[in-house]
Amino acid sequence: MVIPLETPLTGNVYTFNDVENELNALGFKLSDNWDYEHGYFDYKLDDHVGYQFIRLPFVVTSGSLDAPGDYAMIEMKEPFLLSHKYNPGLDDNVKEGNVRAMFDQFQEPVDKDASFPEEMINKGRELLAEVEQVLISKG
Repeated sequence: MVIPLETPLTGNVYTFNDVENELNALGFKLSDNWDYEHGYFDYKLDDHVGYQFIRLPFVVTSGSLDAPGDYAMIEMKEPFLLSHKYNPGLDDNVKEGNVRAMFDQFQEPVDKDASFPEEMINKGRELLAEVEQVLISKG
């Protein structure tokens, strides 16, 4: 399940380094699936029954994320809450010698669009309020 969150941050432009430093201090991490044009800052809210994240997407408006010393500019997009329910344990269908077993030994998700616990929605909104406070002062 994806829950969009309205915020005055959407559409604001910042230097990537400033945003990364401020968000890292709050516990956010740059998601592994970034590329040269866009990315996400993620904060894991819970992992009791699956994973619940608040995700802050951005697009690169100038510069490059991978160039040292380059001051990439990013535009913040609408944040959202994301829930992913997984199936714990190893995949019973993987056969020995199977190439897939070398790379993907865990079971498929039970529900990629799992419901979102109400208390985690509130926690996500509170965290977003902290992010707004920090980044709006930078803008």
